[in-house]
Amino acid sequence: MDGRALVLGGGGVTGIAWEIGVIAGLADLGIDLAGADVIIGTSAGSVVGVDIASGQRPEALYQAQLAPPDPEPAARIGWGPIGRLLWVMNTSRDPVRARARIGRWALAARTMPEADRRKVFQARLPAGGWPAKMLKVTAVDARTGEFVVFDSSGEAGLVDAVGASCAVPGVWRPVTIGNRRFMDGGVRSIANADELAGRHVSRGGMIVDQLLDAASCGLADVTAGGG
Repeated sequence: MDGRALVLGGGGVTGIAWEIGVIAGLADLGIDLAGADVIIGTSAGSVVGVDIASGQRPEALYQAQLAPPDPEPAARIGWGPIGRLLWVMNTSRDPVRARARIGRWALAARTMPEADRRKVFQARLPAGGWPAKMLKVTAVDARTGEFVVFDSSGEAGLVDAVGASCAVPGVWRPVTIGNRRFMDGGVRSIANADELAGRHVSRGGMIVDQLLDAASCGLADVTAGGG
């Protein structure tokens, strides 16, 4: 079935603000990305995806970004961990094994307790669980390196799914869902746009905040082969 897709990539709190700004700005020009039939969110993009899929107006989201931020624990990551992540990913021939190595490091890291981090997402996300609009949230199994996609059809709650997608290795603890632990979907890909493969998508847009510096925005028609 034909439809429109919106892919939202990672980028931390900067990425959230930037993506909302792009969506609101395009809405002012008559380009309604919020009208997508399916939204795929990775890391920061999962937070924005929830906001959009829940029916919040882009202008209201933009105005909220201009208000003084609510106090919450800040992420701290130096060039050492960033270098380690890049080294592991670029020196391994098997990306799944590489992600599992990163996951072992993430599981051993001393960071904020998982329960405390979960409260941040409970306060940040709209109440009521998964939105009616199709929303896909990406993450990676920290033990196996397997790529996973959460949605309303599974057992994961919205708070835990988004928390997992935003669990940056070495910064936040992997999130427990069932008997598994999950970390940031950005460990696999900044946007995981290939999740559209196998779907018949007539038009799509992708917004990605590269390296936290708002350096790129790609909007393009997307055609994915459908079965």
